[in-house]
Amino acid sequence: MHLTWLGHSCFKIEKEGYTVIVDPYKDDSVPGLRKIRETADLVFCSHEHGDHCGRECVKIREGGKNPFQITEIPTYHDDSEGSQRGKNIIRIFDDGEARIAHFGDLGCRLTPEQEELLGGLDLVLIPVGGFYTIDGETAAEIVKRIKPKKVIPMHYRDSKRGYGYEVIGPVQPFTKAFPDVVVMGGSEADTEKDYGGSVLVLEPKNV
Repeated sequence: MHLTWLGHSCFKIEKEGYTVIVDPYKDDSVPGLRKIRETADLVFCSHEHGDHCGRECVKIREGGKNPFQITEIPTYHDDSEGSQRGKNIIRIFDDGEARIAHFGDLGCRLTPEQEELLGGLDLVLIPVGGFYTIDGETAAEIVKRIKPKKVIPMHYRDSKRGYGYEVIGPVQPFTKAFPDVVVMGGSEADTEKDYGGSVLVLEPKNV
């Protein structure tokens, strides 16, 4: 599978000409990021907040054969069973060769049952910025428990590049927990490639 980080929590996942967009943000909803204008076969949103549910920003085409088996895992957007920010959906995309999990705006630790469902992943896309989601330290704990082959952090602030909400944190509290971080220098990655590390830090395409 080929991935492109558009920015914030929005990823484009491609396989054999079929495209899925996950968590597109609405126009002008995320500081420092350009508007999303993409074409895809499917769009998924982890929850209904404006920085994750910009379906109208994606043009849908029809007729493609979906190569993905998709599993949904209900979770919460906060650590009080959704009483503050509601529910969140983790989605696993399985093309028969690799399994990717997009964690949306996860705001709580996982249950043992959820951890079991998330075992054997090739790639995890996980929020690390805190405040609205789990923070970098908690995200690192989760990653070390479920042990994916690779992980890409998302939903954080980069003051130097000028993107992300001021109230969320940078990526470093997450990356410092791992010895094999690779700064990619671009916005794309492939599940089948070996980049020399388990943590891949991408640049958002729409910055």
